[in-house]
Amino acid sequence: QRTGKSIGTINIAFNSLIIISAAIMYGWPYAFYSVLSLIVNARIMDMTYTRQQKMQVMIITNRPNTVIDSVQNHLRRGITIVHNAEGAYRHDAKTILFTVISRYEMGELEEA
Repeated sequence: QRTGKSIGTINIAFNSLIIISAAIMYGWPYAFYSVLSLIVNARIMDMTYTRQQKMQVMIITNRPNTVIDSVQNHLRRGITIVHNAEGAYRHDAKTILFTVISRYEMGELEEA
């Protein structure tokens, strides 16, 4: 992940060179099917790999009980609560919630 590209994108880049070489030697119709297979393979690889990556999410809220209920009901994830946090600008009392989710679940968390 040092390049900022997904594993599927890197896979497509390397295999594209091989497919172009084969297309020149054996014809473009065969290369088309190879490209199609390669794209499907890369998408599945990215989805599988992304599901395995875990990330810590920090939620700062004034309504912790609402957020906790929503996250626990939709994602079935545990949450760590830090009470008595204070906002630096207005000095409002806040609650910080921490949870660990996969990158694949990020969309579900935003909807919850």
